[in-house]
Amino acid sequence: MALYILFEAASGYSLFEAHGLDEIGQNTQAVRSSIEDLNRFGKVVKLVAFSPFASAIDALNQINSISEGLMTDELRNFLELNLPKVKVGKKPKFSLGVAEPKLGSHIFEVTKIPCQHNDFIVELLRGIRLHFDRFIKDLKPGDLEKAQLGLGHSYSRAKVKFNVNRVDNMVIQAIFLLDTLDKDINSFSMRVREWFSWHFPELVKIVSDNYLYAKVAKYVEDKATLSEDKLPGLIEIVGDEDKAKEILEAAKASMGQDLSPIDLINVQQFAQRVMDLSEYRKRLYDYLVTKMNDIAPNLASLIGEVVGARLISHAGSLTNLAKCPSSTLQILGAEKALFRALKTRGNTPKYGLIFHSSFIGRASARNKGRIARYLANKCSIASRIDCFAEQNTTIFGEKLREQVEERLDFYDKGIAPRKNIDVMKAAIESTQNNDEEMEVDKTVNGSSVKKSKKKKSKSEATEDGDAMDEDKPATLNGDASEELKSEKKKKKEKRKLEQEQHATEKMNDENGSNAEQDGKKKKKKKSKDVESEDHPAAGESTKKKKKKKKSRSEDDE
Repeated sequence: MALYILFEAASGYSLFEAHGLDEIGQNTQAVRSSIEDLNRFGKVVKLVAFSPFASAIDALNQINSISEGLMTDELRNFLELNLPKVKVGKKPKFSLGVAEPKLGSHIFEVTKIPCQHNDFIVELLRGIRLHFDRFIKDLKPGDLEKAQLGLGHSYSRAKVKFNVNRVDNMVIQAIFLLDTLDKDINSFSMRVREWFSWHFPELVKIVSDNYLYAKVAKYVEDKATLSEDKLPGLIEIVGDEDKAKEILEAAKASMGQDLSPIDLINVQQFAQRVMDLSEYRKRLYDYLVTKMNDIAPNLASLIGEVVGARLISHAGSLTNLAKCPSSTLQILGAEKALFRALKTRGNTPKYGLIFHSSFIGRASARNKGRIARYLANKCSIASRIDCFAEQNTTIFGEKLREQVEERLDFYDKGIAPRKNIDVMKAAIESTQNNDEEMEVDKTVNGSSVKKSKKKKSKSEATEDGDAMDEDKPATLNGDASEELKSEKKKKKEKRKLEQEQHATEKMNDENGSNAEQDGKKKKKKKSKDVESEDHPAAGESTKKKKKKKKSRSEDDE
């Protein structure tokens, strides 16, 4: 039985025939030894046909279908042209070796060509791949490598659906930077307090906030120059008139030492840096909130932007977090405590990063473990919806948050919560209603745009001097359908009136009442009508005559 081998290269399909296999034997070890020697391998395997791909897009489509185990029309035509034809009702005297068993089964289902896949075929394909550039003529060195590289890039790019707006890497970097900024701002603000306390030690007790302290230190500069002229500025910074007056009084009776102008300048510069860092921290937090609403809106609405971002960064990505079961998500961030408890056979931790959520803080000490388990369950649902949903909505996250609130009330007051099925049904209905509203808004906007365009065209036409019919207003969508209906009704009424007029005229003709007419024009019009109506009148007279004859014959009988 002849053996053909199908080889899918980056440049196209190729078909090889393996003959003289008895020389090397059907042993895989013998094949492996003969692969490296091209002279020996070339005697066994010979090229039958080669069909290059039309373009890079065609190559990508062909490889995608092959990876899914499907035979394309191009591959079917290639095989039917180059393989021996099989007569109807007879078994084929050849077989086709393929690299993918799924592809072989699909080829056999469609074309009834017997396919095989075993270690022997795999070794032959390995030799073909090794010496492929030698089999094909007019192939320049480097062409095959370029085709493989281009196809590999396009294939991987198509498999990884890349969306710029949903890059969770930005959230991971932002939350790391936010945590480091919090540490740095705290340490720098403490350094400002210590530095300026040598000059004005009483200010620490009056102003407790770090950002406000840096602002006041920069504004005060030297306590000796602080007077009532600077009181309005202090009130703006502190936001309290009593505190501002207290700072003034403390500056007058301060026990701190005097600083040189150079030292004061350095203190002010450092305070300005701390203020800049704290302002940048606020901007970074706003950026994190917007990115979380784009990437994981349901998780953010359920547990908060910061805690959700920490969960994503600890898992590595949103897809990794979606793959995690709720039990893993519950103790995410408490790995050290978990392994320590397993080693010492102690109690395992109840929560990890989700401890920073407000729900666990609101629960009693007895119910913290329960609410942590329930919250982890809802977080895993929200993360999976965010990862695999096509449209971004916060409805599911809001409904899940309501469920957690109801569970807290159940633990505290004993109020029975709703079932999960009912809540999810309500969420799905609300999302469908939102989609319908969005479609209606789009249609309304499109109709308004069309109306404005038509108005513009009308105004331009009037300017050019074109005559406009005032009786026909420009209407669109619903108005147009109503006008069409009204026009149809008018036409029907006109037809009815005309039919009634014709009927009355016919009756007058039959009775022989032909009234005299005043004008010649009216006579002409009526004569035309009479001519058109003569034929049915004649038919009626013949019918009357037949009836009279029948009645006479009946009387004679």
